[in-house]
Amino acid sequence: MDFYFRTMEQHEAEEIADDWKYDGEYSFYDYTNDMEDYSKFIDASVRGNNFFSCFTENELIGFYFIQFLKDDEVQIELGLKPNFTGKGLGFGFINAIMDHVNSIHGIDIFELIVARFNQRAINVYKKAGFMEINDFMQKVNGGEHEFLRMRKESL
Repeated sequence: MDFYFRTMEQHEAEEIADDWKYDGEYSFYDYTNDMEDYSKFIDASVRGNNFFSCFTENELIGFYFIQFLKDDEVQIELGLKPNFTGKGLGFGFINAIMDHVNSIHGIDIFELIVARFNQRAINVYKKAGFMEINDFMQKVNGGEHEFLRMRKESL
């Protein structure tokens, strides 16, 4: 599947934040569950130029954004549209994101954080070459949850 990216537009941020609803335990990722995250996501001045929408065949299917940790490394946060999850697209998606980031910034050191319960995503990230770094607890969605930090040091 071919993925292409562009800087996220306001209507795309609103669609993702308002309309993307995940099933079961994955509803943890619904932006409407955490109003602080929701407010940041839909605020164009907060998003700046580091938030990207992902398309395939003219359909919005995902997004990612980066936060610079150092000049040569970034942390990625990402999401696939709910009806595209669990369909084997994750490996291609994460690799397309890393290629896109590298093409813009010359970065090939990546970190990401994933909810510890999300074994499906953890398996995809491991397949893409990410290594487990550490577990930690973080307050989000009205409670404290376990997360895993993962890292990949080269494309």
